[in-house]
This record gives sequence, structure tokens and C-alpha cells, in this order.
Amino acid sequence: MDAEPGTRVVVRKRIEGGVTDAVGYLRSCDDTECVVETKRGLVSIALADIVAAKEVPPPPAPRTRRRVDE
Repeated sequence: MDAEPGTRVVVRKRIEGGVTDAVGYLRSCDDTECVVETKRGLVSIALADIVAAKEVPPPPAPRTRRRVDE
């Protein structure tokens, strides 16, 4: 993976029965695995299991809650 640590990425990996995505910030990558920090925590992904990976834009800003005046 060519992205620098701290870059927001999506990584598609093989799992039993299909594929799944990890979306978050790349924390590290070496010759055997990469680590992505997702909303649910750190995910270690073996490079051999990666089907595709790319940089993605920052998440959208949180929406403001609309108040209903009575």
C-alpha cells in the first residue's frame, strides 16, 4: 500500500464467503500487514488478504440536529 500513515483509506479484504471493507486511518504498513484505525478500533490486515485499497476523502461533517419548535 502506497498511502502514508495518517491517510484515510478503505481496504477491501477477503474473508470466508466473500469480502469486507475496513474504512479508517492507516496507522502502519510493513511487508506483511497493514493496520487501519476504524470506528471500532484497530484492524490488522494481512497484505495477502487485501483485494483492493485506496485513499478516501475525510468523513462528512456531523449534521446539526434540527429542533422542532412547539
